[in-house]
Amino acid sequence: MRYEFRVDGRVSVAMAEAFPELATKSGSEQTLFFGSVTDEAHLYGLLLRFQNLGLRVEEMRRLPDTETRATGRPR
Repeated sequence: MRYEFRVDGRVSVAMAEAFPELATKSGSEQTLFFGSVTDEAHLYGLLLRFQNLGLRVEEMRRLPDTETRATGRPR
């Protein structure tokens, strides 16, 4: 499963490094984190990590799997 997390504000490089399994993209008013989430425990662990670091997740959404987008069919 792939997810995108939209966080308020610009996140520093040092703070983003707390999420080595996710890629980041910074905008002027928010930062996107995105990548693969292995299971529900991993998802809740990421959300807890955001919270513990004082990062407010404005939006979280599941992204289409790479293979689904390429073929138009689920894996």
